[in-house]
Amino acid sequence: MEIQTITIAIPEGCNLILGQAHFIKTIEDLYEIVSTTVPQAQFGIAFSEASGPCLIRTEGNDSQLIDACAAYLQALEAGHIFCILLRNAFPINILNQVKNCPEVCRIFCATANPLEVVVAGSSQGRGILGVIDGYSPRGIETAEDAMQRKAFLRKIGYKL
Repeated sequence: MEIQTITIAIPEGCNLILGQAHFIKTIEDLYEIVSTTVPQAQFGIAFSEASGPCLIRTEGNDSQLIDACAAYLQALEAGHIFCILLRNAFPINILNQVKNCPEVCRIFCATANPLEVVVAGSSQGRGILGVIDGYSPRGIETAEDAMQRKAFLRKIGYKL
């Protein structure tokens, strides 16, 4: 078995959701979730089949984001994986709906951070073991850090 990391370069101003699902209709259900939950979002989605023709299926309303999602899945070479790239929306806007999608098995991450995906390969194929999302902690939050966090959440409208 071979284990390696694949770097995913998230486009500026975008967020990514990476997960595992199990059925061909995943791509259409995820499209409906994003488009009806956050209508102003620009997005791309890709889903890699793990049986039959084993194609990477794509949907979305932004061709660059669709192409980027497909390229990520080509690099990962893992079956039953989906990727959603969002612009003008955040994962928090759709994550619960994505988790409740009947085909979705798990979410590996929802992030705008630098991302590495840990992949294992065998003679059958490849699968995702986990992700390295961002950087290691540099310390414990101080009172000043807490004030800045609270101010930021209010500035972007997520708290009163």
